[in-house]
Amino acid sequence: MRPGRLLAASVLALCCEHAISFTAGQAEQGGAAYARHCAACHHGSLQGTGHGPELAGARFLASWGERPVAELIEASRATMPPGAPQSLGEATYAAVTAHILRVNGAAPDGTALAADAGLSIRAAIEGSGPAAVGAEPVQWESWQGAGTIAEAARKASSFVNRRLDHYVPVSDALLNDPPPGDWLNWRRTLDGHGFSPLDQINRDTVGTLQLAWVLTMYEGSNQATPLVHDGIMFLTHPDNIIQAVAADSGEVIWEYAYPYPPEAKTLAGPTRNIAIYGNKVFLATYDAALIALDARSGQLLWRSVKADYRQGYTHTAGPIIGAGVVLSGINGCERYKPGGCFITGHDPETGTELWRTSTIAMPGDPNEGSWGGIEPAFRAGGDTWIAGSYDAARELFYIGTSQAKPWVAASRGMSALDAALYTNSTLALDPRSGAMKWYFQHVPGETIDMEVGFERVLVELDGRPLVVTVGKDGILWLLDRRDGRFVAFTETMEQNLFEHLDHATGQLRYRRDIVEAGVGEAIDVCPSIYGGHNWQATSYIAATATLVIPLHRLCVEMVGQPVERVMGAGGYGGASRVYPAPGSGDHLGRLVAYDLRSLQPRWNHTQPAMFLTGALSTAGGLTFIGDLDRYFKAFDSDTGAILWQVRLGAALHGYPISYAVDGEQYLAVPTGMGVFKLLTARQSPQIYQPNGGNALYVFRLPRREDARD
Repeated sequence: MRPGRLLAASVLALCCEHAISFTAGQAEQGGAAYARHCAACHHGSLQGTGHGPELAGARFLASWGERPVAELIEASRATMPPGAPQSLGEATYAAVTAHILRVNGAAPDGTALAADAGLSIRAAIEGSGPAAVGAEPVQWESWQGAGTIAEAARKASSFVNRRLDHYVPVSDALLNDPPPGDWLNWRRTLDGHGFSPLDQINRDTVGTLQLAWVLTMYEGSNQATPLVHDGIMFLTHPDNIIQAVAADSGEVIWEYAYPYPPEAKTLAGPTRNIAIYGNKVFLATYDAALIALDARSGQLLWRSVKADYRQGYTHTAGPIIGAGVVLSGINGCERYKPGGCFITGHDPETGTELWRTSTIAMPGDPNEGSWGGIEPAFRAGGDTWIAGSYDAARELFYIGTSQAKPWVAASRGMSALDAALYTNSTLALDPRSGAMKWYFQHVPGETIDMEVGFERVLVELDGRPLVVTVGKDGILWLLDRRDGRFVAFTETMEQNLFEHLDHATGQLRYRRDIVEAGVGEAIDVCPSIYGGHNWQATSYIAATATLVIPLHRLCVEMVGQPVERVMGAGGYGGASRVYPAPGSGDHLGRLVAYDLRSLQPRWNHTQPAMFLTGALSTAGGLTFIGDLDRYFKAFDSDTGAILWQVRLGAALHGYPISYAVDGEQYLAVPTGMGVFKLLTARQSPQIYQPNGGNALYVFRLPRREDARD
C-alpha cells in the first residue's frame, strides 16, 4: 500500500467511530447547490442520466454503501463539478453530501455534517454498521435515467414584450424552398442539408469577419438552433425559453418562458430545435408536451400533452413540419412503462394529436417476435434524439430511432441476435397518418449503445433519391429513400465492433465476444458510446456531393449490469469507462469530408479539441464548426484548410447558422455548457472549460461605416 493511501486509511479508521449527523438547513443548502452544479449530469432526482451515475437507490448503495461518508465528500471535492473541481468550498461539498444522505433516507439530527464523517454511507442511512476502510475507488460510471418529478415552479421575467409589427406567415412553399436569407428549419431545409446558399462570406472575405452582436443566454445545456425568418430570429434557450430577436442587431422583441416541473429537465435541458409554421412557433417541452406560441407576440396559443413526464418522458429534440403536420418524437424511454416510445403528428392549429406510431413492435405488429419473448411492458428504448427530415415530393417523413434499453442485450434479458424492432432504425412515415411505409434496421440487436439515431440527410445522387446517415460507430449509410433498400456503406473511422461488413447486403456481424457477453462481463470497443458520430450534425454540399462529418476519436469499455424487471425500473443498465482511441494521441476531434459517389474521403482534419457543434457549409466554399477549445473555425470546403478562426468566451455548442438581413450575410453560433461536460472534463483536462458562458455570437463582414469609425 502506498504511503498516501495508508495515511488516508488511517485517518478514516480513526474517525469511523463517530456518528453521522447533519442539519435540515445544511441539507437544504446542499439541495440548492446540487440543483445548480450537479443535477445536469446526475438528474434532479439523483437517479442518474446518460452522463452521470445515480446517487440514490440500490445501485448507489451497492457501489458506495460500505464506504465512509468522508470518502464521498472528498471524491466530490476532488472531481466535481466537471472542469472546476474544488471550486465550491468544503462547506458546500459537505452540504451536498447531506442532501444526498437525506434523499437516500437519512434524517437530520441538528448537528452539521463534517468533512471527516467516518461512518459508512449505508450505516448513516440505515443507522448501523462500520465503514469499510481503504477500499480502492471504483472507476466505472453507471447509467440510469429519469426519476421522480417535483412540483412545477413558474419562471418570471420583468422584460416587457412587444408585438412584431410585420410578420409574413411561413407557408409549406416557404418551408420546401426557403428564401436564401432565411433559416426556417433545424438544418435550414427539410432535407437536412445544413447548407446556406449565401456567398457574401467566402474564401476571399472570411478573414475580415467581425462581431456584429452577442446575446447572453440562459444557463443549462445549450444546443440551440436559431431560426431566422424575414429578419427575425427565433432563439431557443435552455429552460424551455424562446425569444424573438432582431436578427441584424440582437434587440430582443419578446420572450416566453414555459413553466415546467423542475425535475422534468434532464441532461441540463438541451432543446436542439424548434419549428415555425404559419404564424406559430412550436416547442417540445421538458414535461413531454408540445406547445404553440404566436410568433408575433410570444403568447401561448395551445398546449398538447403527449405523455406523463412523471414516467420519465421528455424531449431533447423539437418538431419539424411536413405536409402541414407538426411531427415530433420523444425521449425518456429507458424506463419500464406501458406504451414505450412513439412518434406523433399534431394539427398545427389546435395541437390535437392526429396519430401515434410506436417505435417498439408490440403485440399485433408482425415484427413483435423480434423482442425475444420479452413482455411488452419491458420493451424499452427506441427514443428519437434528433429531429427528422421531410421529402415533400414523396410526402415521407424520415427519422432515426435509438437502440433498445437497457444498453446491453443481456441486461434486458435478450440476445444480441434478437433484433428488437423498430429500434436503431431509419423509419419512413406518412406524415398525415403516421403509417410506416418502410423501415431499415441498421444494427439489429444493438448491444453497446452504438445507435444510428442521428440526422437523416436527403440527397439526389445521379438521379437516385437517397437518405444518408452516420451512427456512433462511424459507419456512413446510404439507403434508397423510396423503399429503404440498402445501397452502400463505408467506415469513416477505425472501428472494431463488427468482424464482418457485407457490402452487398448491408448486414453487419458483431464480434463473437460481444454477442456472447453476459451481465457483468466487460466489452471493449472502438468507437465509444459518445461516438464516433453523435448529435453534432453533418452538412451536405450538393454541388460536389460532399458530406462533412464531425467525429470523436474515443473508445469504451462497458459492463452490462443486472436490471430488475419491474415497472418503473429499467434504465441504461451499463457501466462504462471511456478512453482515447489508440493512435489518436491527444487528437480527439476529427472533421472529415466524404465524397458520396466514391465513398472516399476528400480531406481529413484532426485536432486535440473535440468538435461540439454541427457543421455548417455555405455557397462561399466554406464549412464552419465550433469546438471545445472555444474556437469557431472556417474550413475550405474543398481542401480542409483552415481559413479563419476566432476564440470565444466558452466552448461552442449547438448548431451554427447563416442568414441575411437587408442583403447582408450573418453567421450565428451558440456557446456555453453542453451535455458532454463530464466527458470533456475527463478526456481533455488540459483544455480550459469555464462554467457557464452561454451566449449567441453573431458575425458579419465590415461595413463602410465601420471603416469611417
